[in-house]
Amino acid sequence: MISDLSIRTEFPREVREIENTWIPMPDGTNLAARIWLPVDAENDPVPAILEYLPYRKRDGTVERDHLTHPYFAGFGYAGVRVDMRGTGDSEGICQGEYLLQEQEDCLAVIEWLSNQPWCSGRVGMIGISWGGFNGLQLAARRPRALGAIISLCSTDDRYADDIHFMGGAMLTEKLAWAATAFSIVNTPPDPKIVGERWREMWLQRLENNGLWLVDWIKHQYRDQFYAHGSICENYSDIEVPTYLVGGWADGYTNAILRMLENLSCPRKGLIGPWGHKYPHFAVPGPRIGFLQECLRWWDQHLKGIDTGIMDEPQLRAWIQHSVPPSPHYETRPGHWTCDADWPGSARSTKTLFAVDHSLTHEAGGSFVVSTPENAGHTAGNWCGYSVVEDGALDQKNETDMVCFDTEPLEEDLEMLGFPVLTANVESNVKQANLIAVLSDVDREGRATRISYGVLNLTHRDSHAKPKAMPKGPTGIQIKLNACGQRISKGHRIRLALSNAYWPVVWPSLKKARLKLANTQLDLPVWSGSAVPSTFSKPEGAKPLERETLSRSAYLRTRSIDLITGQEKIGIYSHQGHERHLHTGIETQSKSYESFGIHADDPNTASGVITWNKHYKRGDWFADLECFVMVKAKESSWDVSACLEARGCDGLEFKREWSESIKREWV
Repeated sequence: MISDLSIRTEFPREVREIENTWIPMPDGTNLAARIWLPVDAENDPVPAILEYLPYRKRDGTVERDHLTHPYFAGFGYAGVRVDMRGTGDSEGICQGEYLLQEQEDCLAVIEWLSNQPWCSGRVGMIGISWGGFNGLQLAARRPRALGAIISLCSTDDRYADDIHFMGGAMLTEKLAWAATAFSIVNTPPDPKIVGERWREMWLQRLENNGLWLVDWIKHQYRDQFYAHGSICENYSDIEVPTYLVGGWADGYTNAILRMLENLSCPRKGLIGPWGHKYPHFAVPGPRIGFLQECLRWWDQHLKGIDTGIMDEPQLRAWIQHSVPPSPHYETRPGHWTCDADWPGSARSTKTLFAVDHSLTHEAGGSFVVSTPENAGHTAGNWCGYSVVEDGALDQKNETDMVCFDTEPLEEDLEMLGFPVLTANVESNVKQANLIAVLSDVDREGRATRISYGVLNLTHRDSHAKPKAMPKGPTGIQIKLNACGQRISKGHRIRLALSNAYWPVVWPSLKKARLKLANTQLDLPVWSGSAVPSTFSKPEGAKPLERETLSRSAYLRTRSIDLITGQEKIGIYSHQGHERHLHTGIETQSKSYESFGIHADDPNTASGVITWNKHYKRGDWFADLECFVMVKAKESSWDVSACLEARGCDGLEFKREWSESIKREWV
């Protein structure tokens, strides 16, 4: 994380830490906060920068917190890290993500911060993923003291661009993230913070926080469940300056371009090559001085200092250059480009047609897509963290998809934006999926994925009101994920089509045969020039002191039972065993994901996730084991789960879930 990070130990203002303080909620519940601020802040008050998460400030996000919040404090801010209700060291229960209670609590936190004697009355919010989501959601609530936000790897649309669905097809990430969240929100508070009541608080969580996955699967099309917390319902709700940040290896990049186009508040966008991490320690590189960039934003909007940041282009994006395929890159070659006002007027469109396994400039012909249910095994994870080998593999090994190639390019081609596929489709079943994958094929035949898109054909007109495919052909459009890419001269562009993408999306209800005609691919050609980087080198405050007791490990496998034909993809992740020296707490976390399917039968699809978490200090310990499984039957989603907890003083807890949920065109 910090191998090339410049560590600052001296700052303009001396910093002190409040290890824990309690922020009272209107109903009497107390939220736990850790705060770094200048020692003289009560004499010279400062704005507060809030990060509000369920990920355990004591040991979950502690590594990045140490790099970030003391840094802000050293430059005249209060870095505030708050555990949400029912998580970490905070009181109460947490029964879902982005609930109204979460927003109401955060409004109270912001008001409390603004009234502290060390605060100037101005508050900013920063966060990545969940923290990026609630930053947008709280900005839409317009609290009096909130002056600006920085939202990383987040979304404006909880249905169309989150872990739940892609093009109306259900992502397996819904299961993976549900199991992860299940394991996080059922962990105990730290007795060093909450005292002897830790056991009572833990049991309250275990008994009440629940299995969110059941609720999520019950909502299979766009309804009020997903409209809540989706700022795309009314972009004008956000008035404060908003900085949107992400990376091409992440799962949430589309929303940045969409929000730049639709928000009316002062706004900026930044897209690098990064995965789901903060850009001062993210991979792939190049990393940037992101904390310095944050300070320019905060100084401008929370202190009224003209830093020039609002005079710079609205969008800065990293155009990635051609590279051989790999599931992991330490860095991605490329260059920065910019646009004063996205969507840029410099764009044009390159139109190609899929004909006889070629991408040509002339339309014509039809073809059939009826691929095995295990097509997609080279896809990698839906959301890339990029610190392990979780990216897409060589697409030349995706032999089951129907492929169309251009001739070798006569000159470099640069793209920035959304590729779009349109076609007339005829289906032999009422519900089917169509997947489009765009790749850069080098002179040796290796294929690096650039982008992909998915459409559940019953959602072709609406995510709110899906409808069966008609008997005859019907027009469809797939907007592929946004990309910023240069394809080198002499390389080919490949379009690969399938009706399965396992294990990224769950399969259709029945095996499908699709006939496509007038298949057109529009590429967003970018004519902007390269610009020099204006970013400083990455910096951070003094890193967390820790002792590594066992190292992390990551393994991704694919196996086929030669007797039954059942295929299994497994992902094992051991996040290491370590002791944090400032608290003495030991943590260890392991997970295993297994996704099985038969190539000829979509109703054999299943996913199983297990998590094991361990916490220890002296004689105190707490262990948690979580198991979550989903089976995709033709007419139902079958969900089962088990939660087991053990602690010192003989604490034992076990709870099981089993439910069958009707499939509704997904």
